[in-house]
Amino acid sequence: MDRTEIFAKVDHTLLTQTATWEEIQEVCDDALNYRAASVCIPPCYVRQAGEYLKGRIKICTVIGFPNGYHTTAVKEFETKDAVLNGADEIDMVINLGWVRAGRFDKVEEEIRVIRKACQGKVLKVIIETCLLTEEEKIKMCEVVTKTGADFIKTSTGFSTMGATDSDIELFKKHIGEEVRIKAAGGISNFKDAERFVRLGADRLGTSRIIKLAKNEAH
Repeated sequence: MDRTEIFAKVDHTLLTQTATWEEIQEVCDDALNYRAASVCIPPCYVRQAGEYLKGRIKICTVIGFPNGYHTTAVKEFETKDAVLNGADEIDMVINLGWVRAGRFDKVEEEIRVIRKACQGKVLKVIIETCLLTEEEKIKMCEVVTKTGADFIKTSTGFSTMGATDSDIELFKKHIGEEVRIKAAGGISNFKDAERFVRLGADRLGTSRIIKLAKNEAH
């Protein structure tokens, strides 16, 4: 697989708590240079990144991140604010406590609220696979499909594990035809990236792939 094909699926990510504007600017420049799918950055930098990028690349941001236990009203406000500031794509974290309690009705209701708040922007739903049972993952594939979200995403990258082959394979079996897959967390090299794409991932959330290519070029 050609590296340009991989770069085109990468959400080039910087979500560390200490990220400065200078670091975000570098991520934006690198994403542009390698023609990534988007930059995935903290909400506080969305407007500034939009002014800097001037529509040259999609801007993705995170909602309810990384724990997912914000109230629905807070997530809704976060989403509306992000869209107002110029976000093109929204990656939201579900309420994992509701999943563990079997309250899939509430999870579905919340995703629908965020979907509406996106105002037509791309919505990716992070289910944090490392914290769920296989049965819960399958159920979340069904819930995400029912809500009309664009993507199901494996992980925040802030928990105990990132994307795994088995999670992508499970998603592929249980999501609807219109739902795409984002693998995120632990994608550290081109071999990982290519494997996830071949398994069925349409997007890759990673801070390392473009950084690796950039280092190789110097």
